[in-house]
Amino acid sequence: MTPRTIDRTIDRTIGGLFLGAFLLYGIGSTLTLQGQLQPGVALMLANSLAVASIGFLVRSVLAGDEPAVARSYLITRIAEAVFLGAGALFLLRDPEGGAVINAALYHAGMVILGLGSLPFCRALIWRRLVPAALGWLGLIGYAVFAAGMVADAAGYSTAGMVMLVPGAAFEVIFGLWLILRGFSRT
Repeated sequence: MTPRTIDRTIDRTIGGLFLGAFLLYGIGSTLTLQGQLQPGVALMLANSLAVASIGFLVRSVLAGDEPAVARSYLITRIAEAVFLGAGALFLLRDPEGGAVINAALYHAGMVILGLGSLPFCRALIWRRLVPAALGWLGLIGYAVFAAGMVADAAGYSTAGMVMLVPGAAFEVIFGLWLILRGFSRT
């Protein structure tokens, strides 16, 4: 395999993991709400594996030019994975009491993701790894996303849900971009 082929494989894998994580957690949490606890938690735990993998793979992309950002993003994704995975395990252990703990850990994990992704998006823009508009969507989207998680946790669920849209849009578009085009490497 050539270095370019390896780069494209990594890019596509990261893109697929972005889209997959979105689906894994969404479907998993829906299943748990429908009383299908074991398959739902299994998907939520698979999400944790996916988001940690994103951190490791992105680190390989950024390590040369942005080593501090590469490390902080890896830590962000591992923290997200731990918080969401722990929440899922609490649900499995005690569905009623675990739901409260799961919600708190979910909010905390998403705030960590939102804030921890800001340097990553800045690097996307400055290093011209993706089109500037996409990088800015991520930067703004994750900031609004983190604020939306705080609003949702504080009981403002409608505002919180609306504030999730820009970050979610970034994740879907970014995932598709990486699958179709990949990072721009010079």
